[in-house]
Amino acid sequence: MVAFFLGMDYTLAFEHLNKDPIMAFLIKKLGSEIDLYDRNEEDLARAFSNLIIEQQISFKAAITVKKRFANLIENISNKDILNLNNDKIQSVGISFRKVEYIKNIIKYFESSDFNFKKASDKEIEDELIQIKGIGKWTIEMFMIFTLFRLDIFSKGDVALINSIKSNYHITDLSKNQLQELISKWSPYNTIASLILWKSIEDRLFYNKYE
Repeated sequence: MVAFFLGMDYTLAFEHLNKDPIMAFLIKKLGSEIDLYDRNEEDLARAFSNLIIEQQISFKAAITVKKRFANLIENISNKDILNLNNDKIQSVGISFRKVEYIKNIIKYFESSDFNFKKASDKEIEDELIQIKGIGKWTIEMFMIFTLFRLDIFSKGDVALINSIKSNYHITDLSKNQLQELISKWSPYNTIASLILWKSIEDRLFYNKYE
């Protein structure tokens, strides 16, 4: 059976992840509902702007603010966004600091010729970490949802860590325990992450009796 859901063939990823019985349980329950491309935005500057909006706010709040921001910048160029008054951007629910970060990233993409498709994960991180307001989590989300890198796991993502704790019944997740799981899931940590996010979103966790 080919596991072709929502635009991507997950067969190889699922075959690999199914070696982990807990991941196999989650794939059976949630595998048909994940979509690596559901946040696809071909304009890299705008994709990154959305990720900046998502920093340190709830998933639901981020959806609302991103919609307002999309309406605000509809039919204008990225250069026009740079010329927008900061107060106007703030009015859609974006903090003053994040407005600065968004303009920083747009300025970067307006002048950069960095080849993200050919660069390694490490090269991408080294390139982007220099930009003010851009941290490791934002770069990892960019690599997952915009560049579609298949072996990314964000150790700093609270939802992922909480999902692991709930599914693997680990109260105090050690660095070694986490690294063992990441190594086990490689080279499909991105797909494992999508499953873990869906698990905590739906409040559906591993139950050995099901």
